[in-house]
Amino acid sequence: MKDLIRILLLLLIFQQCHAQIPSGIAADSARSVHLSRDLHFNYKQLIIPVSLIGFGFLAIENHTIQSINSQISEEVQEHIDKKFTIDDISQFAPAATVYVLNAAGVKGNHNLRDRSIILASGFLMMTATVTGLKSITHVERPDGSSRNSFPSGHTATAFLGAEFLMQEYKDVSVWYGVAGYAVAAGTGAFRIYNNRHWLTDVAAGAGIGILSAKAAYWIYPWMRDKVFKFHNTNSSVMLMPFYNNKTSGVGLVWTY
Repeated sequence: MKDLIRILLLLLIFQQCHAQIPSGIAADSARSVHLSRDLHFNYKQLIIPVSLIGFGFLAIENHTIQSINSQISEEVQEHIDKKFTIDDISQFAPAATVYVLNAAGVKGNHNLRDRSIILASGFLMMTATVTGLKSITHVERPDGSSRNSFPSGHTATAFLGAEFLMQEYKDVSVWYGVAGYAVAAGTGAFRIYNNRHWLTDVAAGAGIGILSAKAAYWIYPWMRDKVFKFHNTNSSVMLMPFYNNKTSGVGLVWTY
């Protein structure tokens, strides 16, 4: 299990480092000009998230992958006695880091209003996808507690935040994103460690989270120009999403 998680993390880091655009020494004010920082659609960005989601779906009918899931679950139950719940908190850490860094004076690629709307958009897409798949697939959890195991919502939330952190701070340092992805991978690992999810649940959740974040960046220019039609650059919006296994929502604070 550890080897698979390391491979996943290395693939994600490679993708983000490969996609990073060298920017040299950019002024903080330049990073606030989102018109030059929009993430444009590129089919290559789909490779890793779609592969992860596809791998997750394969396990629903593929007995070989189901056997791998079962072996990992048995290993967890046999050798691990104490359960940790740090994943309930760590799932939100990557996204929260964006706001902490900005409050500390480390400017990202979007202002408060824009990045909050991007995060909320990605979160809503991710939540709708995860909730819908849980209700359709009815996969039983490893611990037998319920039949809403696929995909992992905790992991999806963590990887959404990791991709969000990467996109906001990749022009400052790629290591912010790497750290975010490390925390997200750890969150997924703890979902398996706590016997709450299969490996394939975690893989699919990671793919959904990454893809939801990317999609939010892809559609934001259209939302900004066609839906919100922002003109007052001094206004700001704070949208803070929250999610757990039973409830989800978004808190809104708008200043103008």
